[in-house]
Amino acid sequence: MSYAQRKDISGNRTVSIILTVLVMSSLMYAIITGLAYDVVKHAAENLKVIDVEQQPPPPQQPPPPPKDMPKVPPPPVTPPPLVQVNTPPPPTIQTVTAPPTPPIIPPVVPAPPPPPPPPKKTVPPQSARGDLRSLFSTDDYPASALAAEAQGTAQAELTIGPDGRVVGCDITTSTGNSALDSATCNIIRRRAKYVPARDSNGNPTTATIQTPPITWQIPAE
Repeated sequence: MSYAQRKDISGNRTVSIILTVLVMSSLMYAIITGLAYDVVKHAAENLKVIDVEQQPPPPQQPPPPPKDMPKVPPPPVTPPPLVQVNTPPPPTIQTVTAPPTPPIIPPVVPAPPPPPPPPKKTVPPQSARGDLRSLFSTDDYPASALAAEAQGTAQAELTIGPDGRVVGCDITTSTGNSALDSATCNIIRRRAKYVPARDSNGNPTTATIQTPPITWQIPAE
């Protein structure tokens, strides 16, 4: 057999082998694919859904303690030099006991001396115009007393000043009519004039006297 014929036969055999391998691969693929489909279908039918409760994650473990480190001794500390300070001793406190304080007695203030008594009057006041009743007239009769037909007798205590004037008049005996009593003191204050009283030294002084009874009577028509 020639070399060319052997080459053709070898080439045909190679092609046949390749075709055979392709056909076998196709058949195997079809078989495997069909079987896998049936298996998957059958497994899907038998598959049951199960709710699986998710478990909480496990607690974190604390980190492991650090390994014992080698103890390093602290650097040496040199103490400062001692400085001696000469502290003076504390002063001695002497307790002095004060003598007891005597009680404070307030000074006694003497009472003021009583005022000297007034000098004695040796001369009483005298009317400078005679009888005091002569100072009154029927024209002095108050109109209201006339209308009320009031009449009566009045008597007063007079205070005579050092100048001889009447500085006070108090009715001691009333006529029973206020208009007549007021008229009695008003007329005496305006018209009466006295020689003032004198003390033991001869100086004029204040004095009181009692008037004679002064009668108010309605004048006859």
